[in-house]
Amino acid sequence: MPGFTIEEVVAATQGIIRRVKDNQFKGVITDTRKIQKDALFIALQGEKFDGHDFLGSAIVNGASGVIISKNYSKSELENLDATIIEVEDTLVAYQSLAKAHRKRFSIPVIAITGSNGKTTTKDLTAAILSSKFNVLKTQANFNNEIGLPLTLLQMDRVHDVAVVEMGMRGFNQIRQLANVALPTIGIVTNVGETHMELLGSMENIALAKAELVEEMDTGGFVILNGDNSYVKQMKNKVKGDFILFGCGDDCKLNATKIETNNACTKFSCDYRGKVEEFTLPMVGRHNVYNALAAIAVAEYLNLTADEVRCGLFNFTASGMRLAVMQVKNYTVINDAYNASPMSMMAAIDTLKEVAKDRSVAVLGDMLELGDISEQSHKKVGQKLVQAGVNIVVAVGEMSKWIVEEAQKGAIVAIHCKSHNEAGVALRKLLKAKDTILFKGSRGMQMEKVIDLL
Repeated sequence: MPGFTIEEVVAATQGIIRRVKDNQFKGVITDTRKIQKDALFIALQGEKFDGHDFLGSAIVNGASGVIISKNYSKSELENLDATIIEVEDTLVAYQSLAKAHRKRFSIPVIAITGSNGKTTTKDLTAAILSSKFNVLKTQANFNNEIGLPLTLLQMDRVHDVAVVEMGMRGFNQIRQLANVALPTIGIVTNVGETHMELLGSMENIALAKAELVEEMDTGGFVILNGDNSYVKQMKNKVKGDFILFGCGDDCKLNATKIETNNACTKFSCDYRGKVEEFTLPMVGRHNVYNALAAIAVAEYLNLTADEVRCGLFNFTASGMRLAVMQVKNYTVINDAYNASPMSMMAAIDTLKEVAKDRSVAVLGDMLELGDISEQSHKKVGQKLVQAGVNIVVAVGEMSKWIVEEAQKGAIVAIHCKSHNEAGVALRKLLKAKDTILFKGSRGMQMEKVIDLL
């Protein structure tokens, strides 16, 4: 954990010292359950929590200093036996300390954003780079204004490179995160309908994602999806070097000969002036895009093709992201972590690639789509018909539109009100050797239906 002197804390946060007990702190903590001796506790505030309620607990558990908001009741300060630093905004102070710590290191920092594929691209990039470097990466999907500083504050002398994920729910959020992480390499995976309810249009989503590109300086390297028109246009905002990846002719890093076999995907691309074949230990043509972005980083950082292959071999995807498994006599594709129109279409294509016999789609609502929700769910139903999926079982209020469109194509399609109802329907419909896709927005928890099999 990083150490800070009281002078360094004040300089980074513009805080005011209210009491001095200790002059040095070991680690910055926001969760009292993870307090270490002599740590600096920051009282973050949110809609449903207030870290100031846990100041006493933090000190009892070993914190030697606390950062509090200027709005905190001053009458309580006498009861706090620790160094006390007062700031305008404790979240901004947390981010400022993370930025100050990040500036202690000159290692490459890779930042990844996009509507879909952020976590998989982050995990692929970290896996490949780990074949040569000691890598720090965002854990799980801690990619917001609290999660990013948490990752940066774990940076240590043993790390050669850091890979961080950046999510957003509105304008200026990516810009704020980039200003904290100060990335040297930036990746934009794609722009899709995710967060349409909040931003209102694809153009606005693209503007929000492009903030990462805008914040990169002339010495940075930007990696863009050349097959996504919104992302491709971001090349006009790049101040330094960039590369386009994809399957199109305009992409310098271009994937060809894509084949899905069992639980793997093979493809070729020009790597360091030679055509190389790589094997991705997961299914889905769209994951080739995620791999290409990671390979672009590897090429920029001078890894050999064999080091890339070694990293891909050791790659393990985060949970519920196109995980292929056997359940009884069925092949199950668990992609239930989340869903958007873009990822839903890709998952249906993957289902058809993997299925050797009948294909079954068990789908839940796609959330946060606002005015385009009905249209988007209907397009999923049309995609199911076009792809030739045999059976559809849908759960949720909005998924009724999926079923309506699927039934027009003579697919066996059933709309269910609950996970249990879907489980009952599946037990009646399934046959041995069926391949079943489970997917829906995180709030739908479609993985629960797998347990009912």
